Amino acid sequence: MMRFYITAGFVMFLSGSAVAQKGVNSLYSAFGIGDLDERDYSRNFGVGSAGIARPSGQFLNEQNPASYSALPMQMFYFEASMAGKSVSYQTADNTQSAGDIAFKRFAIGFKAHERWGISVGLMPYSRIDYKLLNTTPIEGTSENVRNAIDGSGGLNRFYISNSVRITKNFSAGVSSAVIFGPVNTIDSLANDEVHTSQDVYYRNLNFTAGLQYQGRIGEWTIGAGATYRFGTTLNGSGTLSIRAADETILYQDKSVAASYKLPEQLGFGLTATSGNITWLADYKRQNWEGLNKSNTNFQYKNSERYAGGLEYTFKRLDFYGREAEGAVIQLGAAFHKNYISVKNQPLEDFSVSAGLSLPSRTGHLRYYLGLEGGQRGVSAKGLVQENYLNVVLHLSLRDNWFYKRKEM
Repeated sequence: MMRFYITAGFVMFLSGSAVAQKGVNSLYSAFGIGDLDERDYSRNFGVGSAGIARPSGQFLNEQNPASYSALPMQMFYFEASMAGKSVSYQTADNTQSAGDIAFKRFAIGFKAHERWGISVGLMPYSRIDYKLLNTTPIEGTSENVRNAIDGSGGLNRFYISNSVRITKNFSAGVSSAVIFGPVNTIDSLANDEVHTSQDVYYRNLNFTAGLQYQGRIGEWTIGAGATYRFGTTLNGSGTLSIRAADETILYQDKSVAASYKLPEQLGFGLTATSGNITWLADYKRQNWEGLNKSNTNFQYKNSERYAGGLEYTFKRLDFYGREAEGAVIQLGAAFHKNYISVKNQPLEDFSVSAGLSLPSRTGHLRYYLGLEGGQRGVSAKGLVQENYLNVVLHLSLRDNWFYKRKEM
């Protein structure tokens, strides 16, 4: 992973001013459990990551666990995604840039029964990557001391999702997941004679239930979906260490315990398809207020995300001369009210996106390229505005692994 450093005037916490950052995640990842990743790095990316009402007919759609009942029989899916990000950090006095490339998704899926679909995957849940430089007055004197706080780590989500088709039109599903990962902080003085590090590893189970409906109204195929992610408390354990410049341990406590509450999440989605055109729209909400401790520099706020887009599918003849899905182009947009407010300033994110999906000659492999440009935060009140560009490469392979040949 490439890491880049920026300098920015940004009064954060303690009694000093934070003026530096590293990586592509912003200083906003210093709050809460880090930057929560609400994007979907599959073929939903180009339509604002909307997809709660979309079935998994052409790809694995973890936006709603109920989608997997639509997987074709005798087909095995393998998918992987990578993402590159370029960010310009802007304050009232300075502008710096950064970039990064990271793994975003791995998933497999198949139909275990005519009515039962399964998917297993791994994806990021949150990311922490920041560096703060602080000037703190020494109590009882007129002198100040410089110290740096480095944060790294983040949470991941490993899931097993099951979906069952209840009737011709309705499907239900449950995603059983483990959310896990480290949160690491290092607090060091400017002379680097001593530094304090705290490494906490969080983990717990989390469940998401989903419903989907697919039906027809005239020439339109209509889809509706709903999801409910249950709240959970992440349990953390770790170590607090004080070390000298040569890494000699001066003090260590291996019994550090922590907890962090994740709220329930509600999601609703709609799709409408006629001919080659598909419209999608999603809404998600999480109630964060009052769950975890905040301070004077940031507060927890209820989060909302609106997303939607348009997809156009070209038809083609496949390797066997049958009509199949050809190239797919997408346009979308999303607006996200984040779960934190910094210095009484709501953290909001607006983005537009586009996507292109192309099949291989046999149709077993699809290449997907997604682009997203957006803006998060503001440069007022000494804060940082992020202007970013995301590029996603998603590969989807499907094959007839379960096909049995008849012997003559």
